[in-house]
Amino acid sequence: MELFLIRHPEPDVPEGTCYGRSDIGLAEDAGVAAARLRGILPAGIPVYTSPLLRCRSVAERLSPAPAVDARLVEMHFGEWEMRRWDEIEKAVFDAWVADILNFTPPGGESAAQMLARTLAFIDELRAGEAPAAAVLTHGGVLRVLFAHWLEVPPRRWPRLTFAFGGVSKVALGRKDIRVEYLNRK
Repeated sequence: MELFLIRHPEPDVPEGTCYGRSDIGLAEDAGVAAARLRGILPAGIPVYTSPLLRCRSVAERLSPAPAVDARLVEMHFGEWEMRRWDEIEKAVFDAWVADILNFTPPGGESAAQMLARTLAFIDELRAGEAPAAAVLTHGGVLRVLFAHWLEVPPRRWPRLTFAFGGVSKVALGRKDIRVEYLNRK
């Protein structure tokens, strides 16, 4: 199966803000972003999307009926949502950095929980009949998926970066994955 994994375009949020699962809009017009993506995606490809506006608004312009799936939503940062990163208590933030896979922000979810729900979505998608799909999601979701597939240890996750509005293509076999490209715009 070919997967075209798309990070939503840049959100309309002040720089340095932890926005995670918060439902915020885009800094650019969703129609403009969708037009750009159409030049990369195969015509008629099924589109799956996170329910958050910054993904859904683009997906609705790519497909007349995108499939919305809550498992594609960004990590829930709980009490950190919509706070500046530099306002988060240093000791708690450092605990997260020390165990980025398993630490759960207060009232939120861990990256391990996000990975489990996202892999469940991917497994379900692979079990279907479609030879290809476009998936509009978030940077955190892409980071945990690629880290899992490429066996990147958590301490190196910050090196996995996904551009706003970028497309990364992977070919998923039964037991293997081939990354064809990252961050195409």
